[in-house]
Amino acid sequence: MAEIEIYTEQVNDVPLLVHQQQRMGIPKVLDEIIRPHGNRKGLSIGWLTTLWQTYLLSEADHRMSEVEPWASQQLGLLSALSPQPVTAQDFTDDRLADILRYLSQDVLWEEIEVALGQRLIRVYDLRSDQARLDSTTVAVYHDPERGTLFRRGKSKDHRPDLAQFKLMLGTLDPMGMPLATLVVSGERADDPLYRPAFLQARQVLGRGGRLYIGDNKMASGGFRALLQAEGDFYLTPLPQTGQVPILLQRLLRGVWDKTQPLEVIRVETGTAVEATASSGAKPKILALGYETSRPQKARVGGLPVSWLERVLVVFSPSLARSRRRGLERRLQRAEAELAKLTQPRKRGRRQWEELPPLQEAVQAILRKRRVEGLLDVRYEREVEQTPVRSYRDRPARVEERVRYVLQVQRNQEAIHLVRREMGWRLYVTNAPKERLSLAMGVRAYRGTPQMDRNFGRLKGRSLGIRPLYVQR
Repeated sequence: MAEIEIYTEQVNDVPLLVHQQQRMGIPKVLDEIIRPHGNRKGLSIGWLTTLWQTYLLSEADHRMSEVEPWASQQLGLLSALSPQPVTAQDFTDDRLADILRYLSQDVLWEEIEVALGQRLIRVYDLRSDQARLDSTTVAVYHDPERGTLFRRGKSKDHRPDLAQFKLMLGTLDPMGMPLATLVVSGERADDPLYRPAFLQARQVLGRGGRLYIGDNKMASGGFRALLQAEGDFYLTPLPQTGQVPILLQRLLRGVWDKTQPLEVIRVETGTAVEATASSGAKPKILALGYETSRPQKARVGGLPVSWLERVLVVFSPSLARSRRRGLERRLQRAEAELAKLTQPRKRGRRQWEELPPLQEAVQAILRKRRVEGLLDVRYEREVEQTPVRSYRDRPARVEERVRYVLQVQRNQEAIHLVRREMGWRLYVTNAPKERLSLAMGVRAYRGTPQMDRNFGRLKGRSLGIRPLYVQR
């Protein structure tokens, strides 16, 4: 009797990942759009990419050198899942590098992204009226001098010592499905990336009537005018720069003197936040606010555009609590650092004998902790007199040692005015009230953590983009 050899392969999550990518149409779309050289053999571009992505998601490892050994251990499983013959040679570094070369071509990538996005919206019958735009950075250990992609810039990973690249995403609410992806060098500013991300997302969603949500970097006048000209809507907070703080103070006057009524916006029943409240209690207050409007004018493509912009004046209790706690921490740290400046005489401890250097040190602390005007600092000059007896030809005398000390007191009135404005923000939108009420606008913007979860999956264990070994 002939001997029977039995091979055991672990199935794990591989069939599920392959099946899901087939439902999304990934192998079909890639094979329709990417046309490789006629002499190319082995797995098609679409199916090789599908199986490679299966490895990425299953193993959370994007190193190309590890894919061939992984495929060699489960050729039977992969052959059963693929309609095409599968060999270990399909997963060599040069074959995978070909995939990267095709996908790194901007024209091909945009065509693939649009086709996949349109297919997913149609197949899964997803809402296509609301999208979100945001960016993140990914720190890498590559040498910034060797290429144009990795550059040092303002790091959202809190690693300013490392080079980075910047990723701009446009996603579909509420599930967070990517619509547009832009990868640019790490020193690029966020503001100019919103326009190309919007234009890409628009190819998937279509023109007109879509609501785009973003943070205050999306609030540039030119981008808002573009959306108005294209017949789409925006919702974004205004940054606390320029004339915005003055506008906020003016709009809050009616609140302080109690002549401006406020709408109470509560947490929607059935949400995770509402579920944490005790049963039978009133839903928690999500925000308070009111709205006003102002005319806007701009030019888009040389043509004038004018519209009436709604301004949402919103108070968030959770934001107020967070910022007030932060203010208290900054005040305490500033007080402690100021107290250390002029502690009593001790060996090795500096004594301030001149006033100007001490004043500069005080101002540096106040600026660092962002509490200028909130602490009153009084400078006191102390003189210590020490009698010295005569010695030889030196007559008796009194030596003086001068030092300056600080008396620090909180400016309660100024602190009250700052605390009072904490939690208030201005949001702007061109959407009509029937499309986006005040309450709907607040709840829509509060969906921002969905985008953060996308970034978390990308940079965390799920997709394992860090540390990054890819060079382009």
